[in-house]
Amino acid sequence: MGVSKQPLKVLLTGGAGYIGSHTARLLARHGHNIVIYDNLSTGHRFLADGLELIPGDLRDGAKLQNALQGIDAVLHFAAFTYVEESVRDPRKYFENNVMAGLALLAAVVEARVPHFVFSSSCAVYGLPAQIPMSEQAPRLPINPYGASKLAFEHALEAYSQAYGLRFASLRYFNAAGADESGEIGELHEPETHLIPRALEAASGLRREFDVYGCDYSTTDGTCVRDYIHVNDLAEAHRLALNYLLDSETSVAVNLGSGCGSSILEVLAEVEKVTGQVVRRRICSRRAGDPPVLVADSRRAGELLGWQSSRSLHEIVASAWNWMKSKNYATYHKDA
Repeated sequence: MGVSKQPLKVLLTGGAGYIGSHTARLLARHGHNIVIYDNLSTGHRFLADGLELIPGDLRDGAKLQNALQGIDAVLHFAAFTYVEESVRDPRKYFENNVMAGLALLAAVVEARVPHFVFSSSCAVYGLPAQIPMSEQAPRLPINPYGASKLAFEHALEAYSQAYGLRFASLRYFNAAGADESGEIGELHEPETHLIPRALEAASGLRREFDVYGCDYSTTDGTCVRDYIHVNDLAEAHRLALNYLLDSETSVAVNLGSGCGSSILEVLAEVEKVTGQVVRRRICSRRAGDPPVLVADSRRAGELLGWQSSRSLHEIVASAWNWMKSKNYATYHKDA
């Protein structure tokens, strides 16, 4: 897994969200000084418990400049992430993911923060021409969410060349699972991710699970996706920081397991873990859903020394453990 370098003071935008909160805890365990900057529009205050939290918006220039004083690196998680919503309301996505992001970059350059890690997405690629997908694939997003992530990648590339900012763009595939402690996990409202929706259907919190299309050119006719445990993603951020400390270059890498699982295979694993039947309804395909999305993450292994370590079973079991936890129950009681 690699050894952390000297302790850094790290600012995490969106650090009270799903992936940000898991990364913040892991970095803190490795001795880094963590500051979370989050407007709490979709994040949750308790996910930052035990860490410094500055409630604030990226477009609040004065507050952001104060938060960046003495910071060695920024990890940027703050973004809207729902593909279908981005199609309905692209303005929301470009204003937040691009314009607010540019305000952050301006503040980072002004504060002379040297290192930046960006929470990007495989959505920058669009429809895959080849499986597994490598970093050499054309970046041709097919929805406003992916376009907003790509626009920010372009900004990072330009800022790196002009101002010397060193960055790592980490292109996630399907983030899933929860911290093994059961203290934190996935909290979205509404929930759109497959594994928590399937678990809700198994536990009776959701009437049934919708399967969008069963006639794809895959083994069982359902879409295949590459699921990656959230703590494996958190570890990738730690190693990306190490890389930036050691290297004079920036980097963009895919983060996935390299192993695809179909929707029906995931549902079978959910039933195995929970001991409950997942009621399902077959629906028509959703526009723009590729049959298969699987990562080629060899570059992350070569450059960062990273690889995924948790199986689909461990992903589902950790998510189920979280769903049965006190914090999850409290959130749903208060929602």
